[in-house]
Amino acid sequence: MHSESRRGEFVVSTDPAQLDVDAVHAFLSETYWAKGVSRQLVARSLEGSLAFGLYHDGRQIGLARVITDRATFGYLADVYVLEGYRGRGLGKWLIECILDHPELRSCRRLLLATRDAQGLYNRFGFRALAHPEDHLERRPVGADAGNGR
Repeated sequence: MHSESRRGEFVVSTDPAQLDVDAVHAFLSETYWAKGVSRQLVARSLEGSLAFGLYHDGRQIGLARVITDRATFGYLADVYVLEGYRGRGLGKWLIECILDHPELRSCRRLLLATRDAQGLYNRFGFRALAHPEDHLERRPVGADAGNGR
């Protein structure tokens, strides 16, 4: 079952049929974290995630996706609002919709990585890792291609 929230003429929906993969790809492929990412990889990432599309008059103007088991863990990724719509509280509302989603409320841990939006996420209780020494990552050769790092 898909969720939908409305705020005036804006809608946040988890219905994958509403996602405009071309619009998402166009935005993400220009970001620091996914520069040059292929459309095919964007489509696969959306299929494997709980995606929250942000829409205005049926046009996709933002996105956030959570890679999750929908029970205990989630990783928040690819959060954006198009520049012309920023400053209206839509990014905050998008995060509120995610945190209020029934399949994510039970998550014991919700992680994310950002270079430039700590202030936004701090408002919602996100903090630096309490025990970074407990976390590991694996980056195979060539894995940095298309993620800006």
